[in-house]
Amino acid sequence: MTLDHSKKKAAGDGLILGVETSCDETAAAVVARDGSVLSNVVASQVDIHSRFGGIVPEIASRKHVEAIVPVVEEALLRAGCSLDDLSAIAVTQGPGLVGALVVGLSFSKALSIPLGLPLCGVNHIQAHLLSLFLKDIAHEGRKGPVPDFPFIGLVVSGGHTSLYHVRGPLDMELLGSTRDDAAGEAFDKVAKLLGLPYPGGPVISALAERGSPEAFSFPRARLPKTPFDFSFSGLKTAVLQKVTELSNRDERIPVEDICASFQAAVVDVLVEKTLMAASEYGLRTIVAAGGVSANPMLRQQMNRKAEEAGIACFFPRPEFCTDNGAMVAYAGWFMLEAGMTLAPDADVYSRLAV
Repeated sequence: MTLDHSKKKAAGDGLILGVETSCDETAAAVVARDGSVLSNVVASQVDIHSRFGGIVPEIASRKHVEAIVPVVEEALLRAGCSLDDLSAIAVTQGPGLVGALVVGLSFSKALSIPLGLPLCGVNHIQAHLLSLFLKDIAHEGRKGPVPDFPFIGLVVSGGHTSLYHVRGPLDMELLGSTRDDAAGEAFDKVAKLLGLPYPGGPVISALAERGSPEAFSFPRARLPKTPFDFSFSGLKTAVLQKVTELSNRDERIPVEDICASFQAAVVDVLVEKTLMAASEYGLRTIVAAGGVSANPMLRQQMNRKAEEAGIACFFPRPEFCTDNGAMVAYAGWFMLEAGMTLAPDADVYSRLAV
């Protein structure tokens, strides 16, 4: 199968191609207007970056160049459609790694311009908050209820930890974000200092099940002057100091207990601040999205605390928590309908505008 630019696009077909290259996953998906996911293809670079204990931006960019055409071809193939069936293309414009973003945007421009397709530049973080509304037709469509707007949205991943007041698909107010490490980044760094493989989140979560969350009293940064901001650098340092202290005394490193105590500290802050924001804005619904939102302890604690407070809590399906093209495509639909399309000279942005 090849990307054939020779045919004219059929109008009114109601499909959008989503392209995601913000970090280390090359992803593409075809999504219908109602959120039905016809295909969702992700090429991960985890095996490549694991030897370095984290993402190497230059390597990530090069791998995106290698993977993006095959991934898009596979997404179209699985969806049973061609480029002629598309109404538009949506691509992650930011935030993320600049080199990685440039690959996705450049490819999408090169595809959209000769085809005469509108191109929408999607905010990666906001797309995560809309991933909850996706319908996976491979799993008999959407399961369970979905929230009404407005709600408080927490995006928690390897590169981002942010709180939003979500009034609508295109109306999201940033309430706070991390001052240093994102939650997922802290998981990766703690895993590395414990000698655990990358990515650290799933490994620490599994080990934490065999440890005690009360074994060590690690700090929770609450930041009273900016209560909706996050900071995990001090927590990471506290874990390092404890490991160093035990090593200097030639004591065994209780990895399971450290993992459990560290994870509990992260989860406590995420849950507390999300519920605090809901109370502050008088909202009875919260949504948690992003890769770390698949963490079992976070889901358990967020659901429990929300239920105690009389607040409805929602999470995306696990396959839509990590970076994917489906969420980008779905966000692109709202931008397309609002006439928010990119000019040919549009550029990427690496950071949130705050």
